[in-house]
Amino acid sequence: MSTTTKDLTKPETATPRRGCANLAARIAAIEPIQARVGGRNQLLVRVETEDGLVGWGESGLSSREAAVSEVVKNFEGFLRGKDSRQIGRSWQEAYRSQYFEGGRIITAAMSAIDIALYDLLGKRLGVPVYQLLGGKQRDMVPTFASFMADEIEQSLADTRTLIDAGWDCVRIYPSGFENTIFNPRASLQRTAETLIRLRETFGHSICIGIDLHHRYTPAEIASLSNMLPRGTLDFLEEPIRSESPEAYEMLRTMTDIPFAIGEEFSSKWQAAPFIEKGLTQYMRFDISNIGGFTEAMKVAGWCERHYIDLMPHNPLGPVCTAASVHMSAAVANFSWLETRQSPVENLGFHNRDIFPVQAEMDGPCYIVSDAPGLGIEINEAALRASDVGHVECPHLSRPDGSVTNW
Repeated sequence: MSTTTKDLTKPETATPRRGCANLAARIAAIEPIQARVGGRNQLLVRVETEDGLVGWGESGLSSREAAVSEVVKNFEGFLRGKDSRQIGRSWQEAYRSQYFEGGRIITAAMSAIDIALYDLLGKRLGVPVYQLLGGKQRDMVPTFASFMADEIEQSLADTRTLIDAGWDCVRIYPSGFENTIFNPRASLQRTAETLIRLRETFGHSICIGIDLHHRYTPAEIASLSNMLPRGTLDFLEEPIRSESPEAYEMLRTMTDIPFAIGEEFSSKWQAAPFIEKGLTQYMRFDISNIGGFTEAMKVAGWCERHYIDLMPHNPLGPVCTAASVHMSAAVANFSWLETRQSPVENLGFHNRDIFPVQAEMDGPCYIVSDAPGLGIEINEAALRASDVGHVECPHLSRPDGSVTNW
């Protein structure tokens, strides 16, 4: 029998806590910052570690930034002091730290924090975020561009401008508004006429899609499909709200036009029936709503198993755009990323006074940055100096006075 004698002449050393060997990587602060950029507010989240490194994320729940900000502050209470490199663990703790799981406000806050943690980790390791996702699979990220289809002749001119600038996929969104009155039947008739003219004029050399912003019923979408000659449309985006996969199953039997669905999704669980039942042919999730890189990459892999390409939602600012570009570069199953920076749109969401370094475009494609992290730089003084006031989405009514969807 052997015994071990403790050497009292040697000082004891503390055993480092698991996951915190490098104390400099611990989260020191998580701060939500609301700013007016262009005609819309943006909610950015700034995460700083003990050694002064800063990462940025963005939340995608427009018009409800104040509510998301409060959740971010709540999360800071238990994430402060945690290892910023344990991104997956932080995601799980934020999601499972309350009895009532999930929901868009919670996952919008989680998304912004998750994106910021990836930005931090890339900077800490000196690599672009796409390297943390398995490396890039494409050197450029192609996009589709959008415009409001108010008048047919203007729609033809906008499409010609985009084609001349290199775009091969355009998306229109119908107006049909009289102030805040929306008449779906009248809108569909004008929309059908515009789509038919676009296809007749430009043939099948371009892809044509339409964003219906879930303002319609299955019956109204079936009517639109019946108005269009076969092959007019390449995709129908968000024709109805996504709460009822069963309604999408019904609608799927009424038209053979591919669906592009997902910008409302806030988790893999919400995406599940649309993937497993073949209810969408393009996945439109938003990295700033679904749960950041952590959740987006899981859904992307699931979509790949079903041969569903990603067509990510990207209507926000430079932080969301940069995150979407890195994710889009790193997945195999990808078609186009939404851009709001085309020659026919000037929304002001990518203000260079606030975002002097951001994802750049080469014609219709985003260049994948090789800079560490997301590859963006933010002028914090300009960001904090921007005027912030609540921006409410329009509240639409039908001609009979009843409320309908924005």
